[in-house]
Amino acid sequence: MEWIERLNDAIGYMEEHLTDEIDYEQLGRIACCSSYHFQRMFAYMAGVPLSEYIRRRKMSLAAVELQEKGTKIIDVAARFGYQSPTAFNRAFQSVHGIAPSAVKKEGVSVKSFPPITFKITVKGVEEMNYRIETKEAFRIIGVSVPLHKDIEKNFTVIPSKWEEISRNGTLQKLAGMMDTPPMGILGISTCNDTEPWRYYIAVSTSQEKGDFEEYVVPAATWAIFSGTGTNQSIQELERRIVTEWLPTSGYEYGNAPDVEVYLNPDPQNAQYEVWIPVVKKS
Repeated sequence: MEWIERLNDAIGYMEEHLTDEIDYEQLGRIACCSSYHFQRMFAYMAGVPLSEYIRRRKMSLAAVELQEKGTKIIDVAARFGYQSPTAFNRAFQSVHGIAPSAVKKEGVSVKSFPPITFKITVKGVEEMNYRIETKEAFRIIGVSVPLHKDIEKNFTVIPSKWEEISRNGTLQKLAGMMDTPPMGILGISTCNDTEPWRYYIAVSTSQEKGDFEEYVVPAATWAIFSGTGTNQSIQELERRIVTEWLPTSGYEYGNAPDVEVYLNPDPQNAQYEVWIPVVKKS
């Protein structure tokens, strides 16, 4: 299947550049999506963040090289992109549980993480309900935070921002200003490679923005999935979309923001929609 082949082509690119700086945007181009979407797809399908996978692969190869006689740790560190021996030592120990210097001792065990290969596994145990909708551009106002290029860091940044604006009354003020569709508190990730990555907590409105930030969500087509539950429920729904629905849907990621629509404010029993931008495969 073409979609899976693209992911495996991206793995091939990584293997060829483990001793270079791996370009996340190039990975996205190979997989025909943004680097943000590639990282998310990879993490959901591989069960490990992209940055951790790359570290494991580098340290697997580094251990092999360190076992060769006469190899200097500082040379191996530099070969795999670590200018600081301390940083290399820390990365090596996080993977192997021992210092690089210990590898040269006979009988010492190290770990090997082979390259990942993706393939389709048909599950079909639980149904997924969705609809495809093309929407005109809509204006939002709210607050935002920058998103890290390493998306794992955003799992602490985004919840902290939600907590902050819930506590200081900003969320309640925004809720009172929504007056145009989509009706709900919005979590919007601008995560393509043509504009700065930001996460907006906002509402769709015709009112003046005042002290809030403003952004126009472009016209696009979305696959829209409904769900209920907690933040963990949203992450599980997103995982199923990427690993179960997207590979066999006939669609691929489009160049538009990801949208979360929270239809009620209860964080422990939320009703929500997850919008994934899509385009038909050519």
